[in-house]
Amino acid sequence: MMKSFRLLPLLAMAALAPLTLSPAAQAEMVYRRGTGATPDTLDPTKSELQPAARIIYDLFEGLYTLDAKGQGRRAVAESESVSADGRVYTFTLRADAKWSDGTAVTAADFVYSWRRLADPKHASPYAYFVWPLVNGQAVTVGKMPTDKLGVEAVDARTLKVTLERPTGYFLASLQHVAMAPVQKANIDKFGENFTSPGNLVSNGAYKLAEYLPQSHIKTVKNPFYYDAAKVKIDTVFSYPIDNQDTEFKKFRAGELLVTDTLPNPQVNFAKENLPDAYRAGQTYSTYYLSFNLKNEPWKSNAKLRAALNLAVDREVLAEKVVGGGEKPAYTFTPPGNVGGYDPPRPDWAAQTQAQRDELAKKLFAEAGYGPGGKELPEIEILHYTNDNARKVVVAVAAMWRQKLGVKTRLNNQEFRVVANIGNHKSYSDILYYAWIGDYPDANSFLQLLRSDVDQQNLPGYKDPAYDKLLDEANASTDPARRLALLKQAETLALAANSIVPLTHNTRRRLVDPRIKGWTPNPLDFNLSQYLEVAP
Repeated sequence: MMKSFRLLPLLAMAALAPLTLSPAAQAEMVYRRGTGATPDTLDPTKSELQPAARIIYDLFEGLYTLDAKGQGRRAVAESESVSADGRVYTFTLRADAKWSDGTAVTAADFVYSWRRLADPKHASPYAYFVWPLVNGQAVTVGKMPTDKLGVEAVDARTLKVTLERPTGYFLASLQHVAMAPVQKANIDKFGENFTSPGNLVSNGAYKLAEYLPQSHIKTVKNPFYYDAAKVKIDTVFSYPIDNQDTEFKKFRAGELLVTDTLPNPQVNFAKENLPDAYRAGQTYSTYYLSFNLKNEPWKSNAKLRAALNLAVDREVLAEKVVGGGEKPAYTFTPPGNVGGYDPPRPDWAAQTQAQRDELAKKLFAEAGYGPGGKELPEIEILHYTNDNARKVVVAVAAMWRQKLGVKTRLNNQEFRVVANIGNHKSYSDILYYAWIGDYPDANSFLQLLRSDVDQQNLPGYKDPAYDKLLDEANASTDPARRLALLKQAETLALAANSIVPLTHNTRRRLVDPRIKGWTPNPLDFNLSQYLEVAP
């Protein structure tokens, strides 16, 4: 949940911090970026949205974090060793890792933070990140106390982590913000207000200076950060801007150096008129529709779900509606051989769209709808407030209406509202959403469809056979066998048609040529500490 902050006068909230610097301040390097939707929270334990993660990665570091190319690197961890059976990890922490108040980051901080992540009273959407640990799942559902979690501070600089079984993705998951530490003394003092400016103690390259709702979030260099001498940008202004056209105009007016994205209608203009600023890169992501399997007719009518899935022309969505290098999606996991994984395309993906449409009509009739059957009641598609999202949803609705006679109504809400509704399965019919991998491994996607993942399993898909395949895959120490089992699991899930993969995203944005060090990457994070603003 977004924390409450003291409201300021409307003009102060709406105004961007001025660009003009006094002569005395011109040596300061200032970075101004659009970050998309309003952050859900700056608490790394509770956040789940990418706009918040862009800021949290600047504020906090776990054992691992991201490097300048978006790959994992050691952060607070100086080194690690793994037992012969792959179950016990021993991490040695950096001696110079400090909090922004100057105190040392210790192994006890990680024990406290991971127990907090696991504690069911916090209802963290990423609590399942601790499931690989001994007693991890039992702790997250309240069957065991948090002190039974398989993490131990051997001494101030030695963290011992014991897993239930070998877990192929465990190290990769440690770069995610959910696994970053928070300071116990900070939370004990301020409670849920610990993320407010003036309260927050962090351990990343930056610390929080201001948070003006509906205006900006200001972070400044953390002088106690172990690599502070290499951090060139002094001050970062992050501007939450939902409206892509507004963000585009602010970039052109010189009020932003980087946009979060780019409106579809402006892509060709940007390519032609702003070629030095236009950046595009394929991301490890999937846009999809989710059926609410808790509600009828979706719960028990698999043929209806399959018909709607088949009737979506993904090539048209990717090439005509979105454009700019978007890829049609036939699988939940994106292609690209990430970690050696090759997603299993369903058989019908090899058919022409005309053949798929005929099969869709046949299944729609067998489901009991259409000519000779009953009329499907009008269905609601919930999507977030975003021009690009609306274009996709409108196109899909038109395809269903033209091919199957399906009537729809659209419901748009703020991104964080849509995420919350999806987590609670409180949408009526269909939800439009996007997922970008938390780490470069197929499990980052496939785990979202586990029966025991509550919040982020948006359709509420449940299949014990699927869960068993994932368990076997991630416990395997044979990489080839692990990939084969993951592929079997995804094949099973896709056949259930609980989701409708639409496109794999190419992130298009504007980056001022003065920004040095910007590298498009699959996870779509460019941490401020690696960038530079040239004169």
